[in-house]
Amino acid sequence: MKNWLIIVVFLLGLSITIVGAMFKVMHWPWASEMIIYGSLTEVLAVILLIIKLIINRKSNSFLNK
Repeated sequence: MKNWLIIVVFLLGLSITIVGAMFKVMHWPWASEMIIYGSLTEVLAVILLIIKLIINRKSNSFLNK
């Protein structure tokens, strides 16, 4: 998996969470679901990053790419 894909997944989850928080402040429907889905997407990105770090533990070049 490419490094940029993990970053895109994390940013997508972050944007969904922020929009969900704005919905929550405005008391609009689907706010709680958006916050949950955004947070789960962020957790997925962190899990993918951890897996990537474990697989590439021997090469120190992962974070320098």
